[in-house]
Amino acid sequence: MTDIQQYLEKLRAGDKLALSRVLTHVENNTPEGIFALETLFPQTGRAHMIGITGSPGTGKSTLVNSLAMHLRKKPESPRIAIIAVDPSSPYSGGALLGDRVRMRDLHGDRGIFIRSMASRGALGGLSHRTAALAQVLDAAGFEIILIETVGAGQSEVEIASLAHTVIVVEAPGMGDEIQAIKAGILEIANILVVNKADRPGVENSTRALRAMLQMAHPGDYMPMARKHLFNALESPTTAPEQSQETEIWMPPVVQTIATEGNGLDELMQAIEDHLAYLKRGQGWAMRDKENLALEMEGLIREHLTQRWLAQMPEARLEEVMLALQQRKISPHQALEKLLTYN
Repeated sequence: MTDIQQYLEKLRAGDKLALSRVLTHVENNTPEGIFALETLFPQTGRAHMIGITGSPGTGKSTLVNSLAMHLRKKPESPRIAIIAVDPSSPYSGGALLGDRVRMRDLHGDRGIFIRSMASRGALGGLSHRTAALAQVLDAAGFEIILIETVGAGQSEVEIASLAHTVIVVEAPGMGDEIQAIKAGILEIANILVVNKADRPGVENSTRALRAMLQMAHPGDYMPMARKHLFNALESPTTAPEQSQETEIWMPPVVQTIATEGNGLDELMQAIEDHLAYLKRGQGWAMRDKENLALEMEGLIREHLTQRWLAQMPEARLEEVMLALQQRKISPHQALEKLLTYN
């Protein structure tokens, strides 16, 4: 029996060291990691994935820390996994921040597992390995997976394809109401949190966000390639109880002071309400489709890029890049030369 098979057996038994080693293989895309994903995939699709995003400085990490502790106090004490996607070091490619310097209050709880991973230059703050790590944690039996991203921006909508419930964190006095409009963040938010609610201007920020929600419409955030993959998947059947087409979810705006735990009960209720909304109709199945389409898009892009680089002679690539650097050809002409090379 290989080491990875032993790790998988221990992972199912709740061994966190084995889980960490499997996650490392998956994140590094080793043959053992691919084998692990193939083995574990039939056991996935059960965890509630919650994305937490927002501009830097809004207190996302503190909110995740407090939310996890409050969730663990529920009567059923759900097992919780946290994926903290950190900025990448430009030198090593590793995370600049790590779980050793964040969320320290959670380390004594055996029902919580924290994994930091590098964004590795992903524009939306999500490495294309994030979905794969979430699958491993799902198969390991964690009922709730919290995914904290590095920050908000135009590409942050990637979290909307990965998480079932997206929480967007704002803070008063940071101009985030305008940023929310510019980035289209309101279009992906299932729950809006105004954190640091003890600051001046919190009521103005809350009113502004609620007013914007009245004008916001769901956005079409999927790139064309992913849309084709999404459409190729079988459409979920309409739930007999109620068609979700007739029920519209209006994102609630919740005020919190994460450092003091204020507002966490209201936030947890909003999460439970959104989960119930997803389960009543097609929402859960639709999010699953988007998740799989996102992962397939990343795998296809990675595989085709590697195959193309393996087939392209290094001398030809250097020749075209030199001509580009010397401004003899444009980037589009360089691409054409490389794609038409025989």
